[in-house]
Amino acid sequence: MTMTLYHCLSARSFRPLWMLEELGLPYELKVLPFPPRREAEPYLAVNPLGTIPAFFDGDTRLTESVAICQYLAARYSPRQLDVGSDEPAFGAYLNFLHFGEATLTFPQTLILRYSRFEPPERRLPQAADDYTRWFLSRLRTLEPLLEHEEYLCAARFTAADVSVGYALLLADDIGLRDRFKPATLAYWQRLQARDGFRRALAAQQRAAVEQGVAPQSVAQASAPF
Repeated sequence: MTMTLYHCLSARSFRPLWMLEELGLPYELKVLPFPPRREAEPYLAVNPLGTIPAFFDGDTRLTESVAICQYLAARYSPRQLDVGSDEPAFGAYLNFLHFGEATLTFPQTLILRYSRFEPPERRLPQAADDYTRWFLSRLRTLEPLLEHEEYLCAARFTAADVSVGYALLLADDIGLRDRFKPATLAYWQRLQARDGFRRALAAQQRAAVEQGVAPQSVAQASAPF
């Protein structure tokens, strides 16, 4: 049975899309306008939360982007994009896997909300600036590691790099790329050069055009969460 991923362009659902392309797995991509809970109300029958992603693999249903990455890595790529529990890097793998969402992506959603998504009278420039500093201060903790490692853990590309890599994609879309430290910028450039990443970008653009969805990223949207 073909897997199905519900996706908004360059939203968190880009993580599982990237994983699917890295793994070469067959899937059906359903692209929705952002935010789908308002712009695509029938989607609420698929995911009552109205959030992206929603992912189906047979009877398995997941709606958290990092959980989908962990699921795909463990089930379809053991000891490749996954790190086994008996490997020394297992703890670091889990930590970076969730660091990408909980520590790096979370503040960026607040930057977007208070600088772009809210109506002008509700925007809070100071809050957006504060959360920008928060994001950058936490991103800097990767710099010493990336000065001497190509990837985050286990001496190979894993789902943890997809998780953190998406946070860098979002930061780039927001306009924070120029504030990346040198090793982090070089890491981001390595991730962008991967065939799987490039295929995922092309897949979302192609599907958006085919399905009649405006090919704009979440960071370009003007609608509130």
